[in-house]
Amino acid sequence: MIKDKIKNSICYIPLKYILGKYCYYKPIRLRYGKAFVETWKLLNKTEFLTEDEIKEYQLRQLKNIIYHSYQNVPYYTKLFDRNSIKPENIKNFEDLKKIPYLTKDIINQHREEMIDKNFPKKYLGYGTTGGSTGIPMGFYFDKRTYASVEWAYMTHQWKRVGYKYRDKCVVLRGNVVKYIVENKKYWEMDWANNWLIMSSYHLTDNTIPLYINKIRKFKPKFIQAYPSALQIFVSYMKVNNIKPFESVKAIFCGSENIYEWQRKLFKEVLKTRVYSWYGHSERVCLAGECEQSHYYHSFPQYGYLELVNDKGEWCTVEDEKGEIVATGFTNYVMPFIRYKTQDIAINTNKNCECGRNWKLIKNVEGRLQDYVIGKNNESITLTALIFAQHFKAFSKIKNMQLFQNIKGEVVVRIIENEKLQDNDKNEIISKMKNASDNSLRIILKFVNQIPRTKNGKYRFLIQELPIRFGDRNNENI
Repeated sequence: MIKDKIKNSICYIPLKYILGKYCYYKPIRLRYGKAFVETWKLLNKTEFLTEDEIKEYQLRQLKNIIYHSYQNVPYYTKLFDRNSIKPENIKNFEDLKKIPYLTKDIINQHREEMIDKNFPKKYLGYGTTGGSTGIPMGFYFDKRTYASVEWAYMTHQWKRVGYKYRDKCVVLRGNVVKYIVENKKYWEMDWANNWLIMSSYHLTDNTIPLYINKIRKFKPKFIQAYPSALQIFVSYMKVNNIKPFESVKAIFCGSENIYEWQRKLFKEVLKTRVYSWYGHSERVCLAGECEQSHYYHSFPQYGYLELVNDKGEWCTVEDEKGEIVATGFTNYVMPFIRYKTQDIAINTNKNCECGRNWKLIKNVEGRLQDYVIGKNNESITLTALIFAQHFKAFSKIKNMQLFQNIKGEVVVRIIENEKLQDNDKNEIISKMKNASDNSLRIILKFVNQIPRTKNGKYRFLIQELPIRFGDRNNENI
């Protein structure tokens, strides 16, 4: 009772607010640490290196982590010896191909052997991937610097569209907001970062108006969001003719593939720039959109990127499709060398007008698990199957999701806005069959709810078939 009286007092200021504001006003070095400042300085210094300077820098970083891994990491010592690889013989980028690929299966089998044997265990941090490929994976890192180094990279790429680290920001990225049921709230303040953290698990027609009112009062400059969560939110705004937020200068979309139709929807309704980036929990590759285009710049300081086609060769042709294989430079505790991400991207050989001589990616098409498999083993993209077509019936659909666990068969889970008639159902089935050249059997299933992942993401496709890029066997154990 005394606690309730204190909370209701005019003079009551939550401790969380006081501590948050104290952190908010701390100098950058004290707030984020030495690793953040050093990384930020490195990025400023190397952002506009010449192409030759970048090659020299990356080759030096590759040699450093390869030599370190051979000397200190038992897995790599055995791998190199078994394949007669000497670190000193890796003299150029072509020599990198001598090193076998690293896969999620290998990491799960040899995780403890992949840790630097000389690294103090008390500083070991442990993380996991989301398991969207069907293979959840754990890995280790230096918990003293891991988060601050990553944050330096993230804020450095966001500054391309005007972000400063004290700017107000709405976050709609699968965060768990405490005490929602008890307090009837769907958000909470992160005072240290000046962020309004909003739940992406409770977006309904009844709650979204509350979100909208809260955002208008908060007046953020930026919104961070999973594309799938923002899509639900923005679709409601469009249907109900709700005006955009005048204070918002840009939208940051990441951690999921952003489809072109989503980008168009966000720009149409929110009337602002949509900025997306590519990254993952393993942190071997980070790429963000340029301020002058929608191409992705891959950070050369973060890791070395290979784009490998379905023949196992580096992509060299414009618009050629390849899997992202990367060697990370930021984690010496558990090095990832030639790691197969299972993410598919589109190559470009163009140079960017912004002046950065970094490797460009035209588009990140998605994970291997974002492909539907036809009866003859065809790999069919969601864009070809759904997003590149116009379906009249979709105006009657509130939400939908594809599910596949049988080759040549797809279940389409549908939540209706209004009841679909036979002609609507026939349109969906026929267009999806035509898009797959009649390689798919389409089954419509009407449901009341489509669950999210444990990370709060909404997946358009639940793919339970094992997927490989190309026919080759990429396991090297």
